[in-house]
Amino acid sequence: VPFGGGTSVVGGLAPERGAFVALDLRRMDALLDLDPVSRTAVLQPGLRAPAAEALLAEQGFTLGHFPQSFEWASIGGFAAARSSGQASAGYGRFDEMVLGLTLATPEGTVETGRAPRSAAGPDLRQLILGSEGAFGVITSVTVRVRPLPETKVYEGWRFASFEDGAAALRRLAQDGPRPTVLRLSDETETLIGLASPDKIGAGLGQSDAGCLAITGYEGTPEETAYRRERAAAVLTACGGTPLGTESGERWAHGRFSAPYLRDALLDVGAFAETLETAAFWSRVPELYAAVRTALTDTLTEAGTPPLVMCHISHVYENGASLYFTVVSAQGEDPVAHWTPAKHAANEAILAAGGTISHHHGVGTDHRDWYVRETGELAVEALRAVKRRLDPDGLLNPGVLLPTD
Repeated sequence: VPFGGGTSVVGGLAPERGAFVALDLRRMDALLDLDPVSRTAVLQPGLRAPAAEALLAEQGFTLGHFPQSFEWASIGGFAAARSSGQASAGYGRFDEMVLGLTLATPEGTVETGRAPRSAAGPDLRQLILGSEGAFGVITSVTVRVRPLPETKVYEGWRFASFEDGAAALRRLAQDGPRPTVLRLSDETETLIGLASPDKIGAGLGQSDAGCLAITGYEGTPEETAYRRERAAAVLTACGGTPLGTESGERWAHGRFSAPYLRDALLDVGAFAETLETAAFWSRVPELYAAVRTALTDTLTEAGTPPLVMCHISHVYENGASLYFTVVSAQGEDPVAHWTPAKHAANEAILAAGGTISHHHGVGTDHRDWYVRETGELAVEALRAVKRRLDPDGLLNPGVLLPTD
């Protein structure tokens, strides 16, 4: 089992066989090459995200990839799970940054990525990206890099409803100008203040909290000011009210803090979990309602009515992601208590036309629903690849693909 930062939340490090070898990649932590002309870098898989940013910054560059797992996650893990960072509106997802990969398999080495784009057959990078260690061990990743931004500005906007805010985000995603960071909390998440972990609870008691949107702009001062001004005109036209930079800066300051709240909640008897999905814009409202209902009904029937919060944190011209946070009482067995709710949410996602995962990956938690989403024929094609690259089934068995 290849081990990078250990941040998988979907059973990506939990193979089905009882005894296994954890292949710790942490000493493969070098920046192997940086080409400032092409703006590419070659990184080893065990390099943790903060160290990667520090090495690139020394030469004036950044990946621009900052998921909530940033402090611990690794470059290899980003590629293996198709990670998406909080500045994806401006920098793109990690799989969009990858130009080449080297994969070590039991049958030999696979190398991909001779040029930024190619028409020489199917793009095998896409086979390795998201493979979650089932086909081989990623030993190097070639990525595009960007110059370090000279200016960063984050600000908040208020919308009367999640529907209004989502419509505004869609306008920016489709017609521009697209901010570097673009996210929207629903009414419940806004009221609780989850977008600003150091201020959680500050909005309780307010009857008109609405929905908080965060926009961020990074780049040169001129470019940042231009995009900010034009985006403000769009957001205002869509019914948004500017809140200034305070709420945006609070989000930027606390954006890596939320995962640490989970332990504190567990200590006082509360259960906290997250799940995410994505869909085309026309399906987002139905998907949002279906997953909320599935989680609320299942946990309420179990005697622990939940608090269900949601935000949009990744937008595209054609759709967006939905990220849910669920808090309830633990029950006698927290894992057994959560499992029916998670399964109900998975069923709701598929029924409403969403994907089983936008960026957390498949692991063992989503595997059976991934098979249904992808279809048996496609899964058999992936099994054929695994049999060729890993004929003895040694690599992460039961993760991504069911075992035979």
